[in-house]
Amino acid sequence: MTTDDWAARVAAVWDSAEEQGDDVLLERIDALVAERPADDPEAAYEAASVRDAVGMEADAAIRYRHALDLGLGEHRRRQAFIQYASTLRNLGRFDEALALLDRLEPDGELADAASAVRALVLVSAGRPVEGAGVAIAALAPHLRLYQRSMADYARELLEGSE
Repeated sequence: MTTDDWAARVAAVWDSAEEQGDDVLLERIDALVAERPADDPEAAYEAASVRDAVGMEADAAIRYRHALDLGLGEHRRRQAFIQYASTLRNLGRFDEALALLDRLEPDGELADAASAVRALVLVSAGRPVEGAGVAIAALAPHLRLYQRSMADYARELLEGSE
């Protein structure tokens, strides 16, 4: 079986995640992870992701770190940074979460998702004005009207929070 076949089966499980309970989702992903070698970074990432999805954040954090240490490919690495940062936020490890997000390129394809997580981390860390600035700055380019004024407001919030 190829890695592509395995990835397609993993994707199929995730595609039906809403229809499954947490226990079934965890069981199905874990069964697929068990098919791969113990040092497979993609499998480690999936094991972390499913634990994250079912609310097992402490275990997910350990597994995200492991997946990153195993050398995830670039695309999955960016996703893992965002998901891991969100998990760290849920665990109250705000500085670690922000440091992880700082390692992402600011204009990459997942920049908006990273900004959303950064905004949540900042709010949870007691820095809601800065969090709002980050969220508005990420939203502004997508607005048909008011792009410039929203970008200016975001800048004001971010500069005022320093």
